[in-house]
Amino acid sequence: MQRGLIAFAATAVIATGCTQETQNKIGRSLQNWTGADGVLEIYAGEKLARKFIKIDKLTTAGATQGSSSRPYRFGYGVLDVNQNGVQDDGERKVYFEISDYSTNYVFYGDPGS
Repeated sequence: MQRGLIAFAATAVIATGCTQETQNKIGRSLQNWTGADGVLEIYAGEKLARKFIKIDKLTTAGATQGSSSRPYRFGYGVLDVNQNGVQDDGERKVYFEISDYSTNYVFYGDPGS
């Protein structure tokens, strides 16, 4: 709790001297900390092919040079191997990427949380 208050106070002090764009970026990074406990389902046609649970956030990759973004999203979540929506023994948190050119995925907040 105390650590969170210190981080908030430091962010508030820094934000007073920042541009609106920088303040928005700081706000998004704070949002990353809070998480969404999301679920990502990836489909092959009409069939569920992969399911990730306990996702904090999907993030758009930024370019290393310039202000454009890269054509994919990434995140960390538990690979739900048996697709039952629960983290079972042996299922662990993994890194994943999704192409912006794919339209066969759904990301939503966990309705059970």
